[in-house]
Amino acid sequence: MLIKTVKTRKIIPEKDRDLFSILKRYLPKLKENSIVVVTSKVVAICQGRIADPKEITRDELAEKEADWYLPRSLNKYHFMLTIKRNTMIASAGIDESNGAGYYILWPKDPQKSANKIRAFLKKKFGLKNLGVIITDSKLTPLRWGVTGVAIAHSGFLALNDYRKKPDIFGRKLKVTQANVAEGLAVASVLAMGEGKEQTPITVIEDVPFVKFQKRNPSQKELKALQISLKEDVYGSMLTSVSWKKGGGGQN
Repeated sequence: MLIKTVKTRKIIPEKDRDLFSILKRYLPKLKENSIVVVTSKVVAICQGRIADPKEITRDELAEKEADWYLPRSLNKYHFMLTIKRNTMIASAGIDESNGAGYYILWPKDPQKSANKIRAFLKKKFGLKNLGVIITDSKLTPLRWGVTGVAIAHSGFLALNDYRKKPDIFGRKLKVTQANVAEGLAVASVLAMGEGKEQTPITVIEDVPFVKFQKRNPSQKELKALQISLKEDVYGSMLTSVSWKKGGGGQN
């Protein structure tokens, strides 16, 4: 697997509104069977998904944007833990870093955005097989540091299913599925960096384990990526606290 970071100029809230002009300007010529990974912050800024801290607090905004949330008072580090689009993340993904003084929200309908990016790039470069991922950073329980998370994908199967297939000793696997989209997001976010690198895009090549599709993911495939709180392997912990219903934002 080869990951190439793409350097851009600063993407500025209230100024930048055209994501496709940014992609057109900075992306190199794409090869067949490539995956383009874009940070959610760039997508959100270009959608105008920003908020002024002088007009609303981060907590007020997070309560509106989250599907479910826990108040800061319950957290040792005063983080508001939230669930948005079946992803556990702090403050519904709302962030101030690289925001030029604004709160940056998640994009409106990330899946629709990923589909549009893929359609644009396929047409521009004349490609048959192309994947797209929109990412963010998140914390992982019992680990310091942030890693990447895929909040939307398009153009490939997000899960490689090993169930009923034999391991090296012939034992059939029962539950194992490899989350391809998540693994690629983790690697890409690491390569992008979290500071002033100005590399909010990566291009991934040489991915023989990726099963490309000449279409957007189906609703059935998207649903297969999600697990309810009760069905999750960590469900007993996740349901032991009283989650508060959030506003849901523009999912």
